[in-house]
Amino acid sequence: MSDQIAITGIKAHGFHGVFPEERRVGQGFIVDVVLFIDLDSAGESDDLTKTVDYSKVAEIVVAEIQGEPLNLIEALAMRIIQHLLSDFPLALKVKVTVHKPSAPVDVNFQDISVTLERGR
Repeated sequence: MSDQIAITGIKAHGFHGVFPEERRVGQGFIVDVVLFIDLDSAGESDDLTKTVDYSKVAEIVVAEIQGEPLNLIEALAMRIIQHLLSDFPLALKVKVTVHKPSAPVDVNFQDISVTLERGR
């Protein structure tokens, strides 16, 4: 299946990380989501119930970023995937990239990210 719904650059402030400062002050996170879904029926019928409401996808992602702090962005990505697969049964597979552009690393870098992809 090559049909996809992609939402890139979902931004929110969260408190994920292993260091006390990350948990106290928090930082910005950016998430990209790709949902793999058969869009034939939605394309033919023009019916929202035959696809995924991307505004709800974005709201779920923001809620997870702002939710219970985790040590690892790997765990945040997994939590987002599990939530999306649970709430959107039409999604055959979900790919999530969590960016942590302000990670406390002692070298100059542009971005640190983790990408997970899981299906049913």
